[in-house]
Amino acid sequence: MDSQETQGTQETQGKQPTLLIVDDDRPFLQRLARAMESRGFIVEMAESVGEGLGQIHKQPPDYAVVDMRLEDGNGLDVIAVLKEVHPDTRAIVLTGYGNIATAVTAVKMGAADYLSKPADADDVYKALMAPPGSKAQPPEDPMSADRVRWEHIQRVYELCNRNVSETARRLKMHRRTLQRILAKRAPR
Repeated sequence: MDSQETQGTQETQGKQPTLLIVDDDRPFLQRLARAMESRGFIVEMAESVGEGLGQIHKQPPDYAVVDMRLEDGNGLDVIAVLKEVHPDTRAIVLTGYGNIATAVTAVKMGAADYLSKPADADDVYKALMAPPGSKAQPPEDPMSADRVRWEHIQRVYELCNRNVSETARRLKMHRRTLQRILAKRAPR
């Protein structure tokens, strides 16, 4: 009986869906991995395009969550190889850049959905589990327009190495206005 129970447990574990998460934001990556493990996934993590491709070639996952911009390249490269190696994988792309052109490109390359960061684990799960050909339901509590604007400004500010003048130039806003925005707390 013990060997049969062990075999049954192994079969159950073999049916658990596998999930690859590729994101260079380590705290977010670990938080999302724990959340997805609690929802029944066997999770593999990668922090770069290279690591993600290595995981795909080692064992293609059933599902994937890939950040668009990674330190060593573009997450769309991971999606392209994933779809080539394992076309049945349901993949979603996460990004801090809510850009329609990149969303269209991600979907054309095989991503099932496209979510803006910071994405909630429930939103990621809903997008992964949505029936093929459909989109996840809109979030119950989406970020406010002020919060989205603030997140975008913070992202550009970080990409400009915290240079206020350069950030203001790229955002086409007055330097003083940007300084006031940066001095305030994040809106809810």
